[in-house]
Amino acid sequence: MDQQPSTPESGGGALDRRAELSEFLRTRRARLKPADVGLPDHGRYRRVPGLRREELAQLAGVSVAYYTRLEQGTGRNVSAAVLDAIARALRLTEAEHAHLTHLVRPGQHKRRQAGRTQQVRVALRQLLDTIDNVPAYVVGRRSDILAWNRMADAVFGDWSGLSAQERNWARLVFLRPDYRDLFVPWEQKAADIVAYLRMDAGCHPDDPRLSALVGELSVKSEEFRRLWATHDVKEKSHGTKAMRHPVVGELNLLFETFRLADDTEQSLVVYHAEPGSPSAEALRLLASWSADASRAGASA
Repeated sequence: MDQQPSTPESGGGALDRRAELSEFLRTRRARLKPADVGLPDHGRYRRVPGLRREELAQLAGVSVAYYTRLEQGTGRNVSAAVLDAIARALRLTEAEHAHLTHLVRPGQHKRRQAGRTQQVRVALRQLLDTIDNVPAYVVGRRSDILAWNRMADAVFGDWSGLSAQERNWARLVFLRPDYRDLFVPWEQKAADIVAYLRMDAGCHPDDPRLSALVGELSVKSEEFRRLWATHDVKEKSHGTKAMRHPVVGELNLLFETFRLADDTEQSLVVYHAEPGSPSAEALRLLASWSADASRAGASA
């Protein structure tokens, strides 16, 4: 019988890797219908949404007993070929495939590094300071904001006035009312943040700080609990973001994410606007406004 969805973690210790794996596979099965994968659907009553375990096992070319053990988190020595077959059967994205691999075959070095404090190189901080016309920041594990430039403060809020704990995308998006007004639609930004955290959890299930963050948000935000239960995962890469800024109004910005070669758990994120667009002019005005405010503060 299929397991029922687990409730969000309440924080404290490590995340339960077996429960994470079980729920991830179950939710991926639930989103597929037999017709989606070329299997007949005879219209009979189905006790579970989506594919049954035996149907998924058939598609992946493994026994039902083997797949059941894997979904229950008791599988041993799962080969890359089997994981590839299951990923194809479930039609996983690249990020989801990587997440499945992390859950089934966690790296030992990840466990040792789980709780370490990340540091941003001085040269990278200096580089951020030279990018003065567009917002840019460095984001690390658990969606922590590690370093940023003046324009990031101007676009996203006064990060310089927050504590290190508060400078976390998940806390900002789910616990700060002004961020609900900033992002359009807020729901998409919230879903993205949770998907990034889920990806991190797959890599670092033994990270107590991540578990505590998930527990805190699960207690304080019903929306977070709902999104966390979907088990969706995503890697931050590039795209567009619409915002409603309190000073300059509508902003439609493009962003690019650059993962650092010497620390793949830190990424430089840079936003910009289409040249000649209203958003480009709004960024120019915001840069001027921010520079004036900075000078006024320095002379006060």
